[in-house]
Amino acid sequence: MFDKSMFNRAISKLCGVTATFVDKCTEMLKKNEGMVCHVYDDSLGYKTIGVGRCLDKNGITEDEALYLLNNDIAKVISDLDKNFGSWRTFPEPARFVCVDMVFQLGITGFMGFIRTRDLMEMGLWLAASEELLDSKYAIQTPNRALQNSRQLALLQDGQQDLRRSSR
Repeated sequence: MFDKSMFNRAISKLCGVTATFVDKCTEMLKKNEGMVCHVYDDSLGYKTIGVGRCLDKNGITEDEALYLLNNDIAKVISDLDKNFGSWRTFPEPARFVCVDMVFQLGITGFMGFIRTRDLMEMGLWLAASEELLDSKYAIQTPNRALQNSRQLALLQDGQQDLRRSSR
């Protein structure tokens, strides 16, 4: 969860103002700009998000992108736990495949891979890898699907892709 007070203290130190000043600026700007948690066109037609953050002019920083990514990963893991709890019992490469697919397809899209998931639960990694390639997913994003298929195939007979983990 986002710790507003810790963040405001860090900003206040960085900018040489008090945390109270940062709190008041936050409240003022939220009131004046509004807060919209999706991309929208502002009054001048610029893509904007949050509290007046102009994406067309400012984009986001790498730290902001990583913050969003970490939140997305937490949601993916939560979705997997709620909908496909057995994923936690898989070898790590197969868990990475589950996370990658849910990240890309959403939990609903991933849950549509019924046969692939069944084969994974049975530890039939080669069959699961082949099943993964027999999909619209593999047609639309062939490199990603091939990478995930390979990770599953390498689990057959206990093999793991050592080159990937050594990068």
